Amino acid sequence: MSLRSRSLELLVFTVGAGTLGAEIAAARLLAPWFGASTIVWANTIAIVLVALSVGYALGGRMADRDPHPSGLAKIVMVASALLAVVPFVSGPFLREAVKAVDQLSAATFVGSLVGVGVLLAIPLLLLGMVSPYAVRLRVDSIEGAGHTAGRLYAISTVGSLVGTFLAALLLIPVVGTRRTFLVFAAAMALSALPHLARRWWPAAAVPVLILGLIALPTGTVKSADTQGARVIWERETEYQYARVIQEADGTRYLELNEGHAVHSAYRPGHWLTGNYWDEMLALAYAGGRAPDSVAILGSAAGTTARQLGHYLPATRVDAVEIDGELTKVGRELFDLHGPNLHTHTADARPWLEETDRRFDVIMLDCYRQPYIPFYLTTREFFALAKQHLDPGGVLVINSAHPEGSDTLEKVLTATLRTSFGDHVWRDASQPTNSQLVATTGPDPAEGLRAALPGLPADLSPVVAATAARIEPGLDGGRVYTDDVAPVEWLVDMSLAGEA
Repeated sequence: MSLRSRSLELLVFTVGAGTLGAEIAAARLLAPWFGASTIVWANTIAIVLVALSVGYALGGRMADRDPHPSGLAKIVMVASALLAVVPFVSGPFLREAVKAVDQLSAATFVGSLVGVGVLLAIPLLLLGMVSPYAVRLRVDSIEGAGHTAGRLYAISTVGSLVGTFLAALLLIPVVGTRRTFLVFAAAMALSALPHLARRWWPAAAVPVLILGLIALPTGTVKSADTQGARVIWERETEYQYARVIQEADGTRYLELNEGHAVHSAYRPGHWLTGNYWDEMLALAYAGGRAPDSVAILGSAAGTTARQLGHYLPATRVDAVEIDGELTKVGRELFDLHGPNLHTHTADARPWLEETDRRFDVIMLDCYRQPYIPFYLTTREFFALAKQHLDPGGVLVINSAHPEGSDTLEKVLTATLRTSFGDHVWRDASQPTNSQLVATTGPDPAEGLRAALPGLPADLSPVVAATAARIEPGLDGGRVYTDDVAPVEWLVDMSLAGEA
């Protein structure tokens, strides 16, 4: 095989890697603004597929008109330059989209999505032209056409596989989304250089410029929206985009992805937050006494774990969080400490499957709108949780939801009743948060009132107010199972309904 043939195969491999790597990076580019729901992924995949389909058709036709390696190289150079520009110029579209979400303006929201789609679609369309163009360049006779086409498409597919894992497992966690775009763009531009005609060699400046952009400092992905607040920490972790916002009075908030919900809060010298974490803390007493052990599934930066460490220093607290970076920033910026705190970096359900411990209280705070792990909403999971409760134990679930929507809560309640019978209650503590309480003992309101004597003065009113709000769980939901649990569809439809 000639050197030119090998360099053509390298180009096809690199473009395959860049195409799928760009798709993964595109989803992460959108996540801080739109989240990572099924709708966002569907939009991203649809843009990629449509762009590639059009590119395949155009690439074959252009190759027939100009069957020269330099023509293919020029296409890759232009696509690389455009792909490198995407993370720099997409900001205005994304900002308008976020404003549209806040204002519930469907027209602006759709328009912004289309704008971002165009930014991604143009370079992806050009990359789609590469494989059919390369086949045309390699086919010398009709007898070998099938073998040549199969080989080149196989090389492209292997490249796509490498690009997918390279982006997801290495580049995005280590260097971030912007530099992931740039790395793939630079690699494709470099692989196109050997195919340029002599008069096109000034285009060699393209990969040099892209490599120079990689060296630029990234800064923050997006600025704080609240007047007087500033970003003091941000990271693209293995699982999500996360940032910490600090207000002028020192209060800190942890935001994930699109930032429409706060996942942890911390104010120096204060233990109660005035938000749903206080109700979760209060419901730790639903068994009628201070619990000896509490498991928190989905602890984020540890607001509830910190509260428990302060008010219940003798209680063992197992804080489970799938994203270890959140636990780390909790210790650094959210005072996540406690005399009997044990942190675990693990997925909630596998951790619960593997542990042989039983608990007085299990708290589930993993439902992060608009993406909820379906396997934490099912009959099988709630049965597992009950198995890990001591006699008289309590399962507390924070059910976040769009204001005015109770669809998810009804589903969770119906599913909880398959394990806990009629021992399922609700505490509608916040407009966008309801605490669901399933017990193996008596009415949690009675337990809370029994625990009131002797509570700290600042905590007693919270516990008393929680006891007064508790009522039986809602009726009318569908039971979810590991086999059928369309929670993504349910949540997406709820959000669409609100909009």
